[in-house]
Amino acid sequence: MGSNQAAVSFLTNLARAAFGLGAGATIVNSALYTVDGGQRAVLFDRFRGVIDETVGEGTHFLVPWLQKPYIFDIRTRPHTFSSISGTKDLQMVNLTLRVLSRPEVSRLPQIFKTLGLEYDEKVLPSIGNEVLKAVVAQFNADQLLTERPHVSALVRESLIRRAKDFNIELDDVAITHLSYGAEFSRAVEQKQVAQQEAERSKFVVAKAEQERRAAIIRAQGESESAKLISEATAAAGSDLIELRRIEASREIAATLAKSPNVNYLPKGNQVLFGLGGGR
Repeated sequence: MGSNQAAVSFLTNLARAAFGLGAGATIVNSALYTVDGGQRAVLFDRFRGVIDETVGEGTHFLVPWLQKPYIFDIRTRPHTFSSISGTKDLQMVNLTLRVLSRPEVSRLPQIFKTLGLEYDEKVLPSIGNEVLKAVVAQFNADQLLTERPHVSALVRESLIRRAKDFNIELDDVAITHLSYGAEFSRAVEQKQVAQQEAERSKFVVAKAEQERRAAIIRAQGESESAKLISEATAAAGSDLIELRRIEASREIAATLAKSPNVNYLPKGNQVLFGLGGGR
């Protein structure tokens, strides 16, 4: 009997010890939490509220039930959202904006108090649309293409400034897509066609003007040539005319003499060459 009681007592003590160790391990485990790389933690205390201190990477202690950790991812994350905005000339433009954001680490307790863990999803789409609409309204629709670097710079500066008000830092801001409504696209196409027609008309007018000037210059040259010939003829008098007539008659006589069908020279040519004067 004594041995049985001793065995039961030993087992009871062992069970109590095991229970105590299990309870102790559970308590110790609940008093520890781990912050991984690229993360930071904010502690909430039931009596003091959110503690104004950011907890870094590693394993840390807390008071079970009294304190609770909230883990933030502080690595840069991409966000993309679209906005339909009106331009200065009342055209509707569809833009897509991409931003790379991360929280300001030293301000994580304040971010948790005001926005919570999903701070970026609550803030970035709204301020992004606000900034896009404000910037696009300063430009005409065609200027968004011709001055795109300037538009992107204005969007970036304005969005970084607005995000700073919510303790969010932006590493990059870029307009990744820009498209116009159907009406403006048709208007642009019609404008391009009109410009092409205007350029073609200018070419036709310029060509006609060049041809007109060429005709004037050609007429002036022919007039000057005729004038010179007339003056030369008047200066030479009848001697030049007689010389031209004799030269023409010689050419005719030479042609006829070479022809096998002609056996004599006409009397007129003989006179011209001085061959029939003595008969």
